[in-house]
Amino acid sequence: MPAVVIDKDDQYVLNHCTRYLARDGDERRHDFGQYEPGDPRARIADAWRYPIIDSYFDGSSVEDSYAYNSVTFIHDGRVAPATEVAVTGSFTELYEPVALRQVRFLGEPSGIWALTVRVPKGQVHTYKLRIDGVWLIDPINPQTQRMDNGMQWSRFFTEGCQIPLTLTRRERDLLGRIVAHLLPFRSAENSNFIRGVYESLDRGSREREYPLAYRLDEEVGVVNYIDKVIARAESHNADDYRDCLAIIDAILRSRFPGRDPATLPPEAYGDLYDQMGRDDVPGWDTARYGSPRFFLLLLRRHAMTGAFVHPRHGGNSGTAGWAYLETRFRDADGNTLFDWRQAMEAPLGRNTDYRG
Repeated sequence: MPAVVIDKDDQYVLNHCTRYLARDGDERRHDFGQYEPGDPRARIADAWRYPIIDSYFDGSSVEDSYAYNSVTFIHDGRVAPATEVAVTGSFTELYEPVALRQVRFLGEPSGIWALTVRVPKGQVHTYKLRIDGVWLIDPINPQTQRMDNGMQWSRFFTEGCQIPLTLTRRERDLLGRIVAHLLPFRSAENSNFIRGVYESLDRGSREREYPLAYRLDEEVGVVNYIDKVIARAESHNADDYRDCLAIIDAILRSRFPGRDPATLPPEAYGDLYDQMGRDDVPGWDTARYGSPRFFLLLLRRHAMTGAFVHPRHGGNSGTAGWAYLETRFRDADGNTLFDWRQAMEAPLGRNTDYRG
């Protein structure tokens, strides 16, 4: 379908750009190993924020609006001057170019070009910019995807995305088993509670109350959250996961010959977890990755965040993490001390002011 263009004022665009793009100098202060030498993105603060994925409100229905994000494409014309800028991608009909407009500050062109479109949540799209007739990948956005024909395109994904982007199926399965030992949902009682939160609802209630549900199991979508955070905000940690999961896979296969690590009993992962905590794992390839404990701390941070984050980030599937806290923390009268619904937007909660 044709792109649904949203009118965002200049102040909105500038507020999202000045903090990250308005930096002098060429120092690679934002390079943590995720960029190739000479990549100009290394001088941009939080380049992963572009295009800008934000909440959408049609002005009338919170429930209807919740299904969409506003996506704002940015071109920094101060760095690469242009007289005409457009974008095309899989989010619009037949890759038809849509023009960006010049953003003004105090009545004068600021050098920033912008376009905001409405895109459904839970999707992944590729796109390119046409700058003065030349098609280019986005010079700001670090996310790229190589197509089957070998061509490279820029990529973005909207909130609640469930499509794997970074980790392979084997890596996700192994990661899920490891994560289960880091969260409070691994006991039989708590696991049954998490499933019950979702499975007790009829299909209509599920779609209404949990529109971004990924999958409800012991890790409540944590693997999906990690896959997304290392695809964008923490792409510099993607190699940590690839290297360490490969090392862990090899260790478990050597300890349990002929067994798939994803099918091993919980005790096997409990022993491994304890060894990683002591930074002493027999068979660990320190030449490939120096400290198993460092990776464990990284994984623990991501796992806890993914379990209780807003579902738009891909974790806390169906708000099951919040529901768990809601039932576990109560006062003497039985009232919850974690009434998250009063702070969340519909359909997740009952706040009429919050817009995601």
